[in-house]
Amino acid sequence: MTRRKMTGILIFCSCISGFFVYAYLLMLSEWSPIVLQLSVLMIAGGILGVISWIGYMMATTKPSPSSILPDDK
Repeated sequence: MTRRKMTGILIFCSCISGFFVYAYLLMLSEWSPIVLQLSVLMIAGGILGVISWIGYMMATTKPSPSSILPDDK
């Protein structure tokens, strides 16, 4: 088997096992409230991080000549 296939299988299996660990922590353990709070915090932080990155790129990127429209007067 190629190295690429082995890496893919490893990623696949680790994601499946990670899901089961997360489901156990969320549903069956005493850590359920903190796991839920951290999950929501990571989701909100990720979404807001992407939006802030888009805003930063819009604010700091110089316009290309093709995006500058002539004034129609």
